[in-house]
Amino acid sequence: MAEIHDATEHYLEAILELEEEGVTPLRARLVENLGLSAAAVSENIQRLEDQDLVTMSDDRALGLTPKGRELATSVVRRHRLAERLLVDVIGLEWEKVHREADRWEHAISADVEEKLVELLGDPATCPHGNPIPGSSHPIHDGPMVRLTEAGPGPVTVTRISEKLETDDEWLHLLAGARMTPGCRATIVDSTPDGVQVETPTGTTTIPDDVASLMFVSA
Repeated sequence: MAEIHDATEHYLEAILELEEEGVTPLRARLVENLGLSAAAVSENIQRLEDQDLVTMSDDRALGLTPKGRELATSVVRRHRLAERLLVDVIGLEWEKVHREADRWEHAISADVEEKLVELLGDPATCPHGNPIPGSSHPIHDGPMVRLTEAGPGPVTVTRISEKLETDDEWLHLLAGARMTPGCRATIVDSTPDGVQVETPTGTTTIPDDVASLMFVSA
């Protein structure tokens, strides 16, 4: 049963993360984000509907029921607390924590979650800048835009999309270029190859498909 439970949590988590990005949750987007076949996604979505965790509207958009949203929020909270623990306490490299936290999120009990909050000081965001549900601390609420939409000049990296967190190669390169949340950079230009930025490590060109999954503030 644990395996089924884990699969359920992954689906609900993926739907909630799409909502966070302002993207309409559709089965096709779950196929892309979860790396599964269309048939497998359709079968599991039907199962989640039967369990009163997910709804589907007339335009095929997926939604979370109150029961589904409560579970999805709990999973996302545990995942992002695990990421903070892995970076802040254990010292795991920033680019490795997302996949590791995927394993931890299903094993964290309510008691352990409470102790994690105490240990970590109730952090507002995960190491990628995404909000931790239920935190009593405010997150950055100023204007931020996708890196592809920012004009030339200095910016601060504020958030990395959950979708980009699964790209090990680019996470490693961003970490090496010091383009992680909280870091300052200067946008030099937008070129056909992507967004050219200057950081303490030098000049880096970030392709538009990656830059569109990064958020910055002035």
